[in-house]
Amino acid sequence: MNFIEELRWRGMLHDYTPGVEEFLNQNKPVAGYIGFDPTAASLHVGNLATIMLLVHFQRCGHKPYVLVGGATGMIGDPSGKSAERQFLDQATLLQNQVAIAAQLRRFLDFENGANKAEMLNNYDWFKNIGFLQFLREAGKYITVNYMMAKESVKKRLETGISFTEFSYQLLQGYDFYYLYKTIGMRLQMGGADQWGNITTGTELIRRKLAHERGLTDISKEQAQEAFALTAPLLTKADGSKFGKSEGGNIWLDPTLTSPYKFYQFWLNTADEDAPRLIRVFTLLDRATIEKLEAEHAAAPHLRILQKAIAEEVTVRVHGRTAYEKAVQASAILFGNATTEALNSIDEDTLLSVFEGVTQVQVPAESLQSNIVDFLSVVTRNEIFSSKSEARKMIQGGGVSINKIKIHENMQLSEFQLLQNRYLLVQKGKKNYYLVRVSA
Repeated sequence: MNFIEELRWRGMLHDYTPGVEEFLNQNKPVAGYIGFDPTAASLHVGNLATIMLLVHFQRCGHKPYVLVGGATGMIGDPSGKSAERQFLDQATLLQNQVAIAAQLRRFLDFENGANKAEMLNNYDWFKNIGFLQFLREAGKYITVNYMMAKESVKKRLETGISFTEFSYQLLQGYDFYYLYKTIGMRLQMGGADQWGNITTGTELIRRKLAHERGLTDISKEQAQEAFALTAPLLTKADGSKFGKSEGGNIWLDPTLTSPYKFYQFWLNTADEDAPRLIRVFTLLDRATIEKLEAEHAAAPHLRILQKAIAEEVTVRVHGRTAYEKAVQASAILFGNATTEALNSIDEDTLLSVFEGVTQVQVPAESLQSNIVDFLSVVTRNEIFSSKSEARKMIQGGGVSINKIKIHENMQLSEFQLLQNRYLLVQKGKKNYYLVRVSA
């Protein structure tokens, strides 16, 4: 496949330096890389668009490199930030590096073929470079004027930017130069917000090569030695940042964002966003996507595009089993279900689904109470404020326990505890309460 054309029809091409297409169309594999700083314990869905750049790069026959920024992560990229980052200690950075490396292996093939992916860590070369050496190796060749013209710096000048973060682009630029000199790397990719950092690398390479070749006029026309390519930053149709929910980032780590919530995030994609997202985040081909779009347009209530995206991405990140559990949980909770089906949801998924709903803890002996008392005074009036309110709604058929409509004469002993410890109370159509029964 032609890498540039693949990105173009998918809407994944934002900008690139002159000569990129010719460089990539040499009928031979080339190397390219993207860097990820370990500033968090996990990557999030906002990182997925740039990860997919590497995925398509490898599928087109080229060799992808992943640079985990063990050194640059100690500084923090000011791009897109309105304030200084907090420093992380080395132990935390190391833990983050290990976690991020494991996540990236779900997307790229690091084992097979001449173009198998490789992972690098810029701490491996920066740990041996002294401050004065770095100033001579890199600082000499990039002017302050050049660095201040970068968007990531200009936006911070009014609020203030430390020398540490100001120097970040020089560190990232040196990465590119180091990889160019040691392994012949000539292409760096990333999100559109990384354009300034990446082109600092292409400029450093150009200036240092001119110096090494004895050229006194660095503006003299030269063959392009290094290239930059970026993908657009994704926003929702309403202009808000993609990849966040009301609770914050949607993480790839299942302990930070459960597979169920991850699946629901994609399933709840707006219709106007879905055509763009299915191109960026799935490997479905153009004909398949256009067929799905036609089916979706004919019956938008079926959410065909959203289901296709949710399946592709959830399976890739969390595996087929986690995806099937998420689908099962959705079908049970938002449809008609038996207690047995509800009880088939594992505890982690159950708690994830009802994260944020009111939870009440009661002792086991409270199950001897009558239902009206249990749903009011025993549960400390969290579900119903009074016995009369509870009785009235039960008589109107508006209350369920474990998805079973209840009546006033039923006994709590008739209900099987979910996971041997929970009762799910539903009041009306949308109000859920999770009662935990302690031993």
